[in-house]
Amino acid sequence: MIEYQHMDTREILNMDINTTLLSQQPFLKGIAREQLDLLSDNAMVVEFPVGKMIFNEGLAANRFYIILKGEVALESAPTKKGGKPTLIQTIKSGDVLGWSWLFPPYLWNFDARAVKPTTAIILFAANLRKQCDNDPRLGFELMKRVSKVMVTRLQATRQQLLKAKK
Repeated sequence: MIEYQHMDTREILNMDINTTLLSQQPFLKGIAREQLDLLSDNAMVVEFPVGKMIFNEGLAANRFYIILKGEVALESAPTKKGGKPTLIQTIKSGDVLGWSWLFPPYLWNFDARAVKPTTAIILFAANLRKQCDNDPRLGFELMKRVSKVMVTRLQATRQQLLKAKK
């Protein structure tokens, strides 16, 4: 397995998105090679500097992210004008970011902001949904995996809300 924390960002950005790189991601472990081939055709590597908003709650969820390096704060928008956002979870290397691409109306449910320099693989949502429609096995596999992520995020949200009430 490639250790991304110790790689130069230029090395990562110059990497081809191939089945080997995708198969090394914890979220995609065990996905069939032909499905990884489909995913690699729909993927690219991007960088986010510290403080960069990756997406905002309520906007179109048009990408899915696999974090290679860095950290992203998943936050709930402030409830009061001038208030601070509520940290829901910190997404780190090996984690995925964004599940809203899979469920209508395809809008983000949280804000996401890079808190460390972050490098990620992005998959374009519209193409990914088409791939899932054309290959129901891929769609089912991704649905099972995204469901696990959703449960974790919802539990983290619940914990943050309970802390905020204290």
